[in-house]
Amino acid sequence: MGITKTELFNKRQNKIASYAKALGHPARIAILESILKRKACICGDLVEELGLAQATISQHLKALKDVGILQGTVEGPSICYCIDKKTWEEIGDYFGPLLSLLPESGNSC
Repeated sequence: MGITKTELFNKRQNKIASYAKALGHPARIAILESILKRKACICGDLVEELGLAQATISQHLKALKDVGILQGTVEGPSICYCIDKKTWEEIGDYFGPLLSLLPESGNSC
């Protein structure tokens, strides 16, 4: 795979791409749906709910945390994850206008 030349694109385009990459796995979508439904979640709960290995869940949580979608707090031996509301709203602000660019009528091809 080639190297992405991020400097060719503006900050908004790069930010949208980083969020899209983080959201680009079905396990991460399932994790987000679970956390949004519960308002907070401990990693062990996700292992039971999704049926994935602890290490796999941890990798997906890290990817979501690295772009700021999740924040975590240490509670004893566990980390409790929740949605970062500011980032979640920013994602909506980025993707909403992008999705609205589709022409309303006629074929776009």
